[in-house]
Amino acid sequence: MTERLRVREIDDDEGRRLVRIIRRGSGSVVTWRRAQMVLLSAQGMNVPAIAKVAVTSEDRVRDVIRNFNADGFSSLYPKYKGGRPPKFTLGQRREIKKIARSKPAEHDLPFSTWSLAKLAEFLVAEGVVDDISHEGLRVLLRQEEFGPLNLQPRPGRQWAAVSGKNKEPGRAPRPRMRATYTRTAGVRHLFAALELGEDKLHGHIKPRKTRARFLESCRYLRSLYPVTTRLAIVCDNFSTRKDRRVGAWAMANNVEIAYTPTNSSWLNRVEAQFTALRYFTLDGTDHASHKEQASMIRRYIIWRNNHAHDERLRRIIERANVA
Repeated sequence: MTERLRVREIDDDEGRRLVRIIRRGSGSVVTWRRAQMVLLSAQGMNVPAIAKVAVTSEDRVRDVIRNFNADGFSSLYPKYKGGRPPKFTLGQRREIKKIARSKPAEHDLPFSTWSLAKLAEFLVAEGVVDDISHEGLRVLLRQEEFGPLNLQPRPGRQWAAVSGKNKEPGRAPRPRMRATYTRTAGVRHLFAALELGEDKLHGHIKPRKTRARFLESCRYLRSLYPVTTRLAIVCDNFSTRKDRRVGAWAMANNVEIAYTPTNSSWLNRVEAQFTALRYFTLDGTDHASHKEQASMIRRYIIWRNNHAHDERLRRIIERANVA
């Protein structure tokens, strides 16, 4: 009978270091997973049990333990070749978003909701990505979503004159972002549509996201084309868009409402347009009113439709498009 594989004896300092890596919850998910396997082995858990906890194969657990026994803590860190880490491919971004929109129970996981740590660990375990930090995952998911329009300072890079000790005489300091702990102005909603044939973006900002507001946008789109031209409007499964009165209107006006599958709104080509809108219009801003913010969005839509083949615009859309 072969001897059971387990990690070598570790001292108190090494044990505390392993615990710090696991509790930190930031940085490389690969390092976090390897440290977890080593610590579980040091606590007496066998390889099959560790594999079940870490949602990985027993061979993978054995490799981690053997490498740690041979090389110590250096084996916990991924061996990158240097330089900037590669960006995620279109397929990877699509799969990350698809899994994030699903429920953990659909993947036989024993928890009800995703956290950044759980999602990042699962993505690495499933081989979707080789490694991803929790912060990198948060940024990626934020870029793929476009929710209600709030009035809040938004991060973003921009040119600004030098201020402080070495600033030019008479030059005012850089403006500071205001705090918005209490937001009393409410939110607005952007109803947007992308005309694929002409590559033209339409958008209307509404105070509420209701069936009546949705039908207003649909009527506008219908007015742009002859009644004899059949329109197909692709949208997600939001409840107000599946109202029977919406279906009755569509049938009476030669319109087909096509719904994307549940948890798959990323299939809609308009989603990538929101990434470009955020990049050109919202990043690095701090609008004081919804009127000011809406004006900027309307001006962007006009510019975008007149510069649909702009190189920067196409590059951002192609990177974000997951359809």
